[in-house]
Amino acid sequence: MLKTPFFSVIIVNYNGGEYLQKAVDSLAAQTFSEFEVIIVDNASSDGSMDVLDVSALELCRVELPGRNTGFAEGNNIGASKAQGEWLALLNADAQASPDWLEKLKAAIETSPDCSMFASTQVFMDDPNILDGAGDGYTAYGFAWRGCYRRPIEDKPDAGETFAPCGASAAIRTRTFLDHGGFDERYFCFMEDVDLAFRLRLAGEYCLFLPDAIVTHKGGGLTGERSEFAVTHGARNRVWTYWANMPAELIWLTLPGHLLLTAYLLVTYAFRPYGRYVWKGTRDGWAGAFAMRRERKDLRMQRQISLWRLMSDFFWNPFPMSAHGSAVRSSNRSDH
Repeated sequence: MLKTPFFSVIIVNYNGGEYLQKAVDSLAAQTFSEFEVIIVDNASSDGSMDVLDVSALELCRVELPGRNTGFAEGNNIGASKAQGEWLALLNADAQASPDWLEKLKAAIETSPDCSMFASTQVFMDDPNILDGAGDGYTAYGFAWRGCYRRPIEDKPDAGETFAPCGASAAIRTRTFLDHGGFDERYFCFMEDVDLAFRLRLAGEYCLFLPDAIVTHKGGGLTGERSEFAVTHGARNRVWTYWANMPAELIWLTLPGHLLLTAYLLVTYAFRPYGRYVWKGTRDGWAGAFAMRRERKDLRMQRQISLWRLMSDFFWNPFPMSAHGSAVRSSNRSDH
Protein backbone atom coordinates (compact mmCIF):
# COMPACT_ATOMS: atom_id res chain seq x y z
CA MET A 1 0.00 0.00 0.00
CA LEU A 2 1.14 3.52 -0.80
CA LYS A 3 2.41 5.14 2.41
CA THR A 4 3.73 8.56 1.40
CA PRO A 5 1.70 10.03 -1.46
CA PHE A 6 3.18 12.81 -3.53
CA PHE A 7 -0.19 14.50 -4.08
CA SER A 8 -3.12 14.96 -1.76
CA VAL A 9 -6.10 15.59 -4.02
CA ILE A 10 -8.80 17.53 -2.18
CA ILE A 11 -12.42 17.59 -3.32
CA VAL A 12 -14.87 19.78 -1.43
CA ASN A 13 -18.39 18.56 -2.05
CA TYR A 14 -21.69 20.28 -1.49
CA ASN A 15 -24.63 18.58 -3.18
CA GLY A 16 -22.37 17.49 -6.03
CA GLY A 17 -24.82 14.89 -7.33
CA GLU A 18 -23.50 12.74 -10.14
CA TYR A 19 -20.61 15.13 -10.73
CA LEU A 20 -18.87 13.94 -7.57
CA GLN A 21 -18.73 10.32 -8.69
CA LYS A 22 -17.35 11.35 -12.07
CA ALA A 23 -14.67 13.43 -10.38
CA VAL A 24 -13.65 10.45 -8.25
CA ASP A 25 -13.69 8.12 -11.27
CA SER A 26 -11.40 10.49 -13.15
CA LEU A 27 -8.90 10.25 -10.32
CA ALA A 28 -9.09 6.47 -10.28
CA ALA A 29 -8.02 6.54 -13.94
CA GLN A 30 -4.86 8.62 -13.35
CA THR A 31 -1.62 7.43 -14.94
CA PHE A 32 0.32 8.76 -11.92
CA SER A 33 -0.59 6.69 -8.88
CA GLU A 34 1.23 8.29 -5.95
CA PHE A 35 -1.68 10.21 -4.51
CA GLU A 36 -4.37 10.16 -1.88
CA VAL A 37 -7.85 11.64 -2.14
CA ILE A 38 -9.48 13.63 0.64
CA ILE A 39 -13.18 14.37 0.21
CA VAL A 40 -14.62 17.05 2.47
CA ASP A 41 -18.41 16.97 2.43
CA ASN A 42 -20.19 20.15 3.47
CA ALA A 43 -23.31 18.52 4.90
CA SER A 44 -24.73 17.60 1.50
CA SER A 45 -28.43 16.80 1.43
CA ASP A 46 -28.70 15.40 -2.10
CA GLY A 47 -27.52 11.87 -1.29
CA SER A 48 -24.30 12.27 -3.29
CA MET A 49 -22.22 10.88 -0.43
CA ASP A 50 -24.62 8.01 0.22
CA VAL A 51 -24.08 6.53 -3.24
CA LEU A 52 -20.43 7.50 -3.69
CA ASP A 53 -18.16 4.60 -4.63
CA VAL A 54 -14.47 5.14 -3.85
CA SER A 55 -13.43 1.50 -4.02
CA ALA A 56 -11.26 2.15 -7.10
CA LEU A 57 -9.06 4.55 -5.13
CA GLU A 58 -6.11 3.15 -3.22
CA LEU A 59 -6.09 5.89 -0.59
CA CYS A 60 -9.20 7.89 0.18
CA ARG A 61 -10.58 9.48 3.29
CA VAL A 62 -13.80 11.36 3.87
CA GLU A 63 -14.10 14.30 6.24
CA LEU A 64 -17.56 15.23 7.54
CA PRO A 65 -17.51 18.62 9.31
CA GLY A 66 -21.27 18.37 9.81
CA ARG A 67 -21.93 21.81 8.31
CA ASN A 68 -21.36 23.81 5.16
CA THR A 69 -17.82 25.10 5.61
CA GLY A 70 -17.63 26.63 2.13
CA PHE A 71 -14.86 26.10 -0.39
CA ALA A 72 -12.21 27.98 1.61
CA GLU A 73 -12.50 26.27 4.97
CA GLY A 74 -13.33 22.95 3.33
CA ASN A 75 -10.01 22.94 1.51
CA ASN A 76 -8.24 24.05 4.67
CA ILE A 77 -9.72 21.07 6.49
CA GLY A 78 -8.50 18.78 3.72
CA ALA A 79 -5.04 20.36 3.71
CA SER A 80 -4.71 19.90 7.47
CA LYS A 81 -5.15 16.13 6.93
CA ALA A 82 -2.93 15.90 3.85
CA GLN A 83 0.05 13.56 3.77
CA GLY A 84 1.24 14.56 0.32
CA GLU A 85 4.00 17.01 -0.53
CA TRP A 86 1.62 18.82 -2.85
CA LEU A 87 -2.07 19.65 -2.75
CA ALA A 88 -4.06 19.16 -5.94
CA LEU A 89 -7.44 20.87 -5.67
CA LEU A 90 -10.23 19.49 -7.83
CA ASN A 91 -13.78 20.81 -7.89
CA ALA A 92 -16.57 18.33 -7.30
CA ASP A 93 -17.99 19.35 -10.70
CA ALA A 94 -14.70 18.78 -12.54
CA GLN A 95 -13.03 15.77 -14.10
CA ALA A 96 -9.28 15.34 -14.44
CA SER A 97 -7.74 14.07 -17.66
CA PRO A 98 -5.99 10.74 -17.09
CA ASP A 99 -2.54 12.36 -17.21
CA TRP A 100 -3.43 15.43 -15.10
CA LEU A 101 -1.34 14.48 -12.08
CA GLU A 102 1.43 13.16 -14.31
CA LYS A 103 1.68 16.54 -16.06
CA LEU A 104 1.66 18.37 -12.73
CA LYS A 105 4.41 16.13 -11.39
CA ALA A 106 6.59 16.73 -14.48
CA ALA A 107 6.19 20.51 -14.14
CA ILE A 108 7.08 20.38 -10.45
CA GLU A 109 10.30 18.55 -11.28
CA THR A 110 11.12 21.01 -14.06
CA SER A 111 10.42 24.11 -11.92
CA PRO A 112 11.30 23.11 -8.35
CA ASP A 113 11.21 26.71 -7.07
CA CYS A 114 7.60 27.25 -8.16
CA SER A 115 4.94 26.77 -5.48
CA MET A 116 1.73 27.09 -7.54
CA PHE A 117 0.60 25.62 -10.85
CA ALA A 118 -2.52 26.42 -12.86
CA SER A 119 -4.23 23.88 -15.09
CA THR A 120 -6.15 24.27 -18.33
CA GLN A 121 -9.90 24.10 -17.77
CA VAL A 122 -12.25 23.09 -20.56
CA PHE A 123 -16.04 23.30 -20.47
CA MET A 124 -17.51 19.92 -19.66
CA ASP A 125 -20.42 20.46 -22.03
CA ASP A 126 -18.29 21.69 -24.93
CA PRO A 127 -14.65 20.57 -25.20
CA ASN A 128 -14.05 23.20 -27.86
CA ILE A 129 -14.50 26.04 -25.35
CA LEU A 130 -12.08 27.01 -22.60
CA ASP A 131 -13.35 27.38 -19.05
CA GLY A 132 -10.11 29.04 -17.98
CA ALA A 133 -6.35 29.24 -18.37
CA GLY A 134 -4.97 30.75 -15.18
CA ASP A 135 -6.25 33.81 -13.35
CA GLY A 136 -5.06 37.31 -14.20
CA TYR A 137 -5.05 40.31 -11.88
CA THR A 138 -5.16 43.98 -12.77
CA ALA A 139 -3.30 46.60 -10.76
CA TYR A 140 -6.72 48.08 -9.94
CA GLY A 141 -7.93 45.07 -7.97
CA PHE A 142 -9.96 43.18 -10.57
CA ALA A 143 -9.26 39.53 -11.38
CA TRP A 144 -10.47 37.44 -14.28
CA ARG A 145 -10.27 33.87 -15.46
CA GLY A 146 -8.01 33.86 -18.48
CA CYS A 147 -9.55 32.92 -21.85
CA TYR A 148 -12.90 32.19 -20.25
CA ARG A 149 -15.37 31.03 -22.92
CA ARG A 150 -12.74 31.46 -25.61
CA PRO A 151 -12.24 28.82 -28.35
CA ILE A 152 -9.84 26.04 -27.44
CA GLU A 153 -7.51 27.34 -30.16
CA ASP A 154 -6.90 30.41 -27.96
CA LYS A 155 -5.30 28.34 -25.24
CA PRO A 156 -2.02 30.08 -24.34
CA ASP A 157 1.39 28.46 -24.23
CA ALA A 158 3.07 27.67 -20.93
CA GLY A 159 4.02 30.74 -18.94
CA GLU A 160 3.36 32.69 -15.79
CA THR A 161 -0.09 33.61 -14.52
CA PHE A 162 -1.07 35.52 -11.40
CA ALA A 163 -3.02 32.74 -9.71
CA PRO A 164 -4.32 29.23 -10.28
CA CYS A 165 -8.06 28.70 -10.36
CA GLY A 166 -9.01 26.73 -7.24
CA ALA A 167 -11.03 24.27 -9.32
CA SER A 168 -7.81 22.64 -10.57
CA ALA A 169 -4.85 24.11 -8.70
CA ALA A 170 -1.64 22.53 -7.45
CA ILE A 171 0.01 24.16 -4.43
CA ARG A 172 2.92 22.97 -2.31
CA THR A 173 1.41 21.69 0.93
CA ARG A 174 3.97 23.28 3.24
CA THR A 175 3.60 26.64 1.48
CA PHE A 176 -0.19 26.49 1.71
CA LEU A 177 -0.16 25.68 5.43
CA ASP A 178 2.65 28.08 6.37
CA HIS A 179 0.65 30.97 4.90
CA GLY A 180 -2.61 30.04 6.57
CA GLY A 181 -4.31 28.46 3.57
CA PHE A 182 -7.44 30.12 2.24
CA ASP A 183 -9.01 32.97 4.20
CA GLU A 184 -12.12 31.27 5.56
CA ARG A 185 -14.07 34.53 5.70
CA TYR A 186 -14.26 34.40 1.92
CA PHE A 187 -16.34 31.19 2.11
CA CYS A 188 -15.91 30.78 -1.63
CA PHE A 189 -14.94 32.82 -4.73
CA MET A 190 -11.69 34.80 -5.02
CA GLU A 191 -10.06 32.91 -2.14
CA ASP A 192 -7.63 31.44 -4.68
CA VAL A 193 -6.60 34.88 -5.99
CA ASP A 194 -6.29 36.20 -2.45
CA LEU A 195 -3.98 33.34 -1.48
CA ALA A 196 -1.91 33.81 -4.63
CA PHE A 197 -1.56 37.53 -3.84
CA ARG A 198 -0.34 36.72 -0.33
CA LEU A 199 2.10 34.15 -1.68
CA ARG A 200 3.43 36.62 -4.24
CA LEU A 201 4.11 39.11 -1.47
CA ALA A 202 6.16 36.31 0.10
CA GLY A 203 8.14 35.82 -3.12
CA GLU A 204 6.26 32.89 -4.67
CA TYR A 205 4.86 32.66 -8.20
CA CYS A 206 2.54 30.56 -10.38
CA LEU A 207 3.01 28.80 -13.71
CA PHE A 208 0.28 27.86 -16.18
CA LEU A 209 0.41 24.37 -17.71
CA PRO A 210 -1.41 24.02 -21.05
CA ASP A 211 -1.22 20.21 -21.04
CA ALA A 212 -2.54 19.64 -17.51
CA ILE A 213 -6.23 19.51 -18.37
CA VAL A 214 -9.48 19.19 -16.46
CA THR A 215 -13.03 19.54 -17.69
CA HIS A 216 -15.24 21.75 -15.55
CA LYS A 217 -18.98 22.17 -15.47
CA GLY A 218 -18.61 25.82 -14.45
CA GLY A 219 -21.26 27.08 -12.04
CA GLY A 220 -22.54 23.52 -11.82
CA LEU A 221 -22.98 23.67 -8.06
CA THR A 222 -23.52 27.35 -7.23
CA GLY A 223 -24.98 28.92 -10.35
CA GLU A 224 -22.83 31.32 -12.34
CA ARG A 225 -25.15 34.33 -11.92
CA SER A 226 -26.88 33.37 -8.68
CA GLU A 227 -27.26 35.82 -5.81
CA PHE A 228 -24.80 33.74 -3.81
CA ALA A 229 -22.09 33.70 -6.48
CA VAL A 230 -22.35 37.34 -7.55
CA THR A 231 -22.55 38.73 -4.01
CA HIS A 232 -19.60 36.73 -2.73
CA GLY A 233 -17.55 37.46 -5.83
CA ALA A 234 -18.09 41.22 -5.57
CA ARG A 235 -17.43 41.35 -1.84
CA ASN A 236 -14.30 39.22 -2.00
CA ARG A 237 -12.91 41.24 -4.91
CA VAL A 238 -12.92 44.37 -2.75
CA TRP A 239 -11.38 42.51 0.19
CA THR A 240 -8.54 41.09 -1.91
CA TYR A 241 -7.48 44.48 -3.22
CA TRP A 242 -7.61 46.34 0.08
CA ALA A 243 -6.10 43.59 2.20
CA ASN A 244 -3.06 42.93 0.03
CA MET A 245 -2.09 45.93 -2.08
CA PRO A 246 1.04 47.64 -0.65
CA ALA A 247 0.57 51.22 0.49
CA GLU A 248 2.97 52.51 -2.16
CA LEU A 249 0.66 51.13 -4.85
CA ILE A 250 -2.70 51.93 -3.26
CA TRP A 251 -2.40 55.62 -4.09
CA LEU A 252 -1.22 54.84 -7.60
CA THR A 253 -4.00 52.36 -8.37
CA LEU A 254 -6.90 53.70 -6.27
CA PRO A 255 -8.27 56.05 -8.96
CA GLY A 256 -8.45 53.15 -11.39
CA HIS A 257 -10.01 50.91 -8.73
CA LEU A 258 -12.73 53.45 -8.00
CA LEU A 259 -13.35 54.17 -11.68
CA LEU A 260 -13.70 50.50 -12.58
CA THR A 261 -15.90 49.89 -9.56
CA ALA A 262 -18.21 52.73 -10.60
CA TYR A 263 -18.28 51.43 -14.17
CA LEU A 264 -19.18 47.95 -12.92
CA LEU A 265 -21.99 49.21 -10.71
CA VAL A 266 -23.49 51.36 -13.46
CA THR A 267 -23.12 48.68 -16.13
CA TYR A 268 -24.93 46.05 -14.07
CA ALA A 269 -27.45 48.38 -12.44
CA PHE A 270 -30.32 47.36 -14.72
CA ARG A 271 -29.48 43.70 -15.14
CA PRO A 272 -31.34 41.00 -13.20
CA TYR A 273 -28.40 40.36 -10.87
CA GLY A 274 -27.26 44.00 -10.67
CA ARG A 275 -28.51 44.40 -7.12
CA TYR A 276 -26.26 41.52 -6.07
CA VAL A 277 -23.22 43.38 -7.43
CA TRP A 278 -24.23 46.40 -5.37
CA LYS A 279 -24.78 44.29 -2.25
CA GLY A 280 -21.45 42.47 -2.56
CA THR A 281 -19.53 45.69 -3.20
CA ARG A 282 -21.16 47.36 -0.20
CA ASP A 283 -20.33 44.38 2.02
CA GLY A 284 -16.77 44.41 0.72
CA TRP A 285 -16.22 48.05 1.62
CA ALA A 286 -17.77 47.48 5.04
CA GLY A 287 -15.01 45.04 5.95
CA ALA A 288 -12.15 46.28 3.76
CA PHE A 289 -10.31 48.53 6.18
CA ALA A 290 -10.40 46.06 9.04
CA MET A 291 -8.83 43.45 6.77
CA ARG A 292 -6.23 45.96 5.62
CA ARG A 293 -5.21 46.68 9.21
CA GLU A 294 -5.07 42.97 9.94
CA ARG A 295 -2.67 42.28 7.07
CA LYS A 296 -0.35 45.22 7.68
CA ASP A 297 2.55 42.98 8.72
CA LEU A 298 2.12 40.81 5.63
CA ARG A 299 2.46 43.83 3.36
CA MET A 300 5.31 45.39 5.34
CA GLN A 301 7.32 42.15 5.33
CA ARG A 302 6.93 41.37 1.64
CA GLN A 303 9.79 39.42 0.09
CA ILE A 304 9.30 40.69 -3.44
CA SER A 305 10.49 43.98 -4.88
CA LEU A 306 7.85 46.57 -5.64
CA TRP A 307 8.95 46.59 -9.27
CA ARG A 308 8.60 42.81 -9.54
CA LEU A 309 5.13 42.95 -8.02
CA MET A 310 4.10 45.73 -10.38
CA SER A 311 5.20 43.63 -13.33
CA ASP A 312 2.98 40.78 -12.11
CA PHE A 313 -0.13 42.92 -12.54
CA PHE A 314 -1.93 43.81 -15.75
CA TRP A 315 -2.05 47.58 -16.02
CA ASN A 316 -4.23 47.58 -19.12
CA PRO A 317 -7.76 46.47 -18.14
CA PHE A 318 -8.69 45.48 -21.68
CA PRO A 319 -7.54 41.83 -21.43
CA MET A 320 -9.79 41.48 -18.38
CA SER A 321 -12.83 43.00 -20.09
CA ALA A 322 -12.29 40.82 -23.16
CA HIS A 323 -11.56 37.65 -21.16
CA GLY A 324 -8.17 37.58 -22.84
CA SER A 325 -5.12 35.59 -21.92
CA ALA A 326 -3.83 35.89 -18.35
CA VAL A 327 -0.55 34.13 -19.20
CA ARG A 328 2.74 35.84 -20.00
CA SER A 329 6.23 34.52 -20.63
CA SER A 330 8.07 33.75 -17.42
CA ASN A 331 11.44 35.26 -16.57
CA ARG A 332 12.38 34.57 -13.00
CA SER A 333 15.96 35.82 -13.17
CA ASP A 334 15.00 38.97 -11.28
CA HIS A 335 12.78 37.21 -8.77
